[in-house]
Amino acid sequence: MRAKKRQPVHPGIILKEHYLEPLNLNISALSGMLNVSRKTVSKIINGRGAVTPDMALRLSVTFDTTPELWLNMQSNHDLWKVSHESADWKKAKRMIITETHA
Repeated sequence: MRAKKRQPVHPGIILKEHYLEPLNLNISALSGMLNVSRKTVSKIINGRGAVTPDMALRLSVTFDTTPELWLNMQSNHDLWKVSHESADWKKAKRMIITETHA
């Protein structure tokens, strides 16, 4: 795994800065468009909640993007965070697979 020096931006920040603010939307308006609670949207925007596959689909419909865009942002953020907050994953052992011929 190649280490990234800078933490990837949480998708909530992208949602806020590239969608809500330019479109003059507030959390209530967006939650209504997504058909989810204000609390759910607020948690994502404030980086305390994750973009789930269900939410990625909702965001893709609402903003004419792909669900993969949102899931990739979340995945990149999560992987960076875990790789920098814990070293336990480094203790995993590599499996060496040899090819056998019949």
